[in-house]
Amino acid sequence: MNFQHTDDRRMLADSLNRFVAKQYGFETRDRIARSPEGCSADLWRQFAELGVIGALFSEEDGGFAGGGFDIAVVFEALGRGLVVEPFLGTMLAGSAIAFAGSPQQKELLADVIGGTQIAAFAHGEPEAHHALDHVQTKANLVDGQWRLDGVKAVVQHAEQADFFVVSARTSGAVDDAAGISLFLLPAGTAGVSLRGYPTIDGGRAAELTLQGVTLGADALIGSEGEAGATIEYSIGKGVLALCAEAVGAMDVAKDATLDYLRTRKQFGVAIGNFQALQHRMADLLLEIEQARSAVINAAAAIDADRTTRERALSAAKLTIGRIGALVAEECVQLHGGIGMTWELPLPHYAKRLVMIDHQLGDEDHHLARFIALGRND
Repeated sequence: MNFQHTDDRRMLADSLNRFVAKQYGFETRDRIARSPEGCSADLWRQFAELGVIGALFSEEDGGFAGGGFDIAVVFEALGRGLVVEPFLGTMLAGSAIAFAGSPQQKELLADVIGGTQIAAFAHGEPEAHHALDHVQTKANLVDGQWRLDGVKAVVQHAEQADFFVVSARTSGAVDDAAGISLFLLPAGTAGVSLRGYPTIDGGRAAELTLQGVTLGADALIGSEGEAGATIEYSIGKGVLALCAEAVGAMDVAKDATLDYLRTRKQFGVAIGNFQALQHRMADLLLEIEQARSAVINAAAAIDADRTTRERALSAAKLTIGRIGALVAEECVQLHGGIGMTWELPLPHYAKRLVMIDHQLGDEDHHLARFIALGRND
């Protein structure tokens, strides 16, 4: 496996890291994260101008990259700055359209990549417990039009979205793999209501309620009842993105902790000289490198066959879940009481690391999925 990034990826990483460092300092991030919008429209446009959104999509879809390592490079840099703009939801929704959408639907990707439209992916439901096949939202075809009814949970940046990609069941039982369809739903459609709220790690999400929502036949993405593969593919890219974001956040938390150990003194010497703390930090560094290796493996497998891809993604996500919690706990403990103060960036990184484990399937979910995929070989 070649671990060296291409020149284009290195340039993208350098540009994005510089931009985040200069324009997305912690005070700026904290202000945006606590704002009523939960993101910055101005910075979103600037990210688009840098080509960051385009890096998440292939040339065929109007971007210029879109590979596993491109996604990893972008989200690792975003993780370093705890960026709260709607990259994940936009990539999930855009990937679903790119994977199965009609030529007319794919025309929306130009606006998404250009930063003039925000997309949100509405698939998770209150009782799903991370199961991709659990869909209670119903869609019925009545007189040539689709009628949607149901509830979607924790839709990131739903209040700022211009359109949604929504899953709904068109046939079968609640947990059937077949019978799930995807629909393109413009924001503001009659029957759509949102209950927004701030998330614990910054930004905003919402519960999306659909009551008698009527859509034209052209709102269907792909074939009726066959969206399972599209959802799995899109969620897989999201899992990779979250794992890479976590590695970026881990690096910042690690560096901040090392700096603290070098400067904080007890008994007239820096506490970093104490052997017990050195051992804890050495163990942490090894764990972070293991997490990085898991992300590299997942990025390399993103275009492999289904079993190889999904096992690599689940392996990375369960690794990130365990190590992310460890990094959060150790870095806060090594800082002592100051590690819990709101004004210090570190606890915000710790919160994000813990919450990443709960997005798109937690450690337990992906361990079970990894095992089940192995049995299906």
